[in-house]
Amino acid sequence: MKASTFEGMSQEEAREKILEQVTEYCERYHNRKQYKKGDRIPYAGRVYNEEEMVNLVDSSLEFWLTSGRYTEKFEKELAHYLGLAHCSVVNSGSSANLLAFMALTSPLLGEKRIKPGDEVITVAAGFPTTVSPMVHYGAVPVFVDVTIPQYNLDVSLLEEALTKKTKAVMAAHTLGNPFDLLKVKEFCEKHGLWLVEDNCDALGSLYCIGGEWKLTGTIGHIGTSSFYPPHHMTMGEGGAVYTNSGLLNRIVRSLRDWGRDCVCSSGEDNRCGHRFDKQHGELPFGYDHKYVYSHFGYNLQITDMQAAIGCAQLKKLPNFVKVRRKNFEHLFKRLQCVSEKFILPMPCPDSKPSWFGFTLTCKEGVDKNKIVQHLEKKGIQTRMLFAGNLTKQPCFDEMRKTKEGYRIVGELKETDKIMMDTFWIGVYPGMSEEMLDYMADEIIEAVQ
Repeated sequence: MKASTFEGMSQEEAREKILEQVTEYCERYHNRKQYKKGDRIPYAGRVYNEEEMVNLVDSSLEFWLTSGRYTEKFEKELAHYLGLAHCSVVNSGSSANLLAFMALTSPLLGEKRIKPGDEVITVAAGFPTTVSPMVHYGAVPVFVDVTIPQYNLDVSLLEEALTKKTKAVMAAHTLGNPFDLLKVKEFCEKHGLWLVEDNCDALGSLYCIGGEWKLTGTIGHIGTSSFYPPHHMTMGEGGAVYTNSGLLNRIVRSLRDWGRDCVCSSGEDNRCGHRFDKQHGELPFGYDHKYVYSHFGYNLQITDMQAAIGCAQLKKLPNFVKVRRKNFEHLFKRLQCVSEKFILPMPCPDSKPSWFGFTLTCKEGVDKNKIVQHLEKKGIQTRMLFAGNLTKQPCFDEMRKTKEGYRIVGELKETDKIMMDTFWIGVYPGMSEEMLDYMADEIIEAVQ
């Protein structure tokens, strides 16, 4: 009979042996990929090494499966990185946006809560899940135009968009480029509005406000992140909601965790010591607090295996941001020679973007579709600026017919231009200078 691999070992010694083998496996089969000219260049991708794989296997050996020690560690470390008091991880960036918005509908906020029919100022040139929660809840998205070449909301339209029903501004920092947080924050403070920063494409971006550099996502009332593989860091699927408000954090966690009132972690009982001695609504006195629900919530938690990957990725985030900026600058310099053909991207004043992509808007006489198809044939992955104009997407067909459920301020002229003439390519940390030069060369060739 064959002897066990772990004969004579303690469980901890067996674990260490397995993790040593994982390190060797990752080095042999995952860390030796080299780019060759002609290989397809994706707009984004995972950048990882044995640290992520070791954490993943380490977590799996515990077989806890749901949120656990790695989840708690990741939440604390991301909150520390952001300089905020509270962070809640969730199963996607879209879920993070859902929770951020729905938190503002909580009865615990009194008169400041968003109710059906209330309005939220946003943009149509973006990703749909910034807006979806508003539509699903029955709030009214109010779309303002954006500016080019920043691709963010036009702050000159904010006052025009305001009505007595306005309760919030919720918008994304487009492709890592911060929107004008100073103007938007002043507007929100002046009118007593909530500010939600969709930070899913901008983790690590900086904005100078009040003479202090702050990370985007930390200046409004709530910020959100996505950890889908193309983003600044990944855990496969995953996201986060963060805030300095204890009340908002309590609401977010309740909504994330089935709507329950209890704050005990998974597998924990009676943290408060009052599990069976309180009156809750019209329930019987002493009803088990673990089954008391203060919100109509969801289950949007992650697994501990995802968080284990996130813990390793978070250590690499500062360098990821540094490389993204370097790659962006390299492309910007290389493409100056075709600036008469394209509008090149520009950062928002008083910002240091953590770029998610490099946008190119075709000038008059340049055919976007022709350029994009040329690049794709050459193995260079391209992307549109998400929905282009969200109000012209099929999901708005019924709403357009009735002209109800949303509002447009003025004309979405620049938004339509983005829909017609804008595309972007990647700058993710897995790109070498050779890959960047190949992309630049092909873009230049496409317009000659």
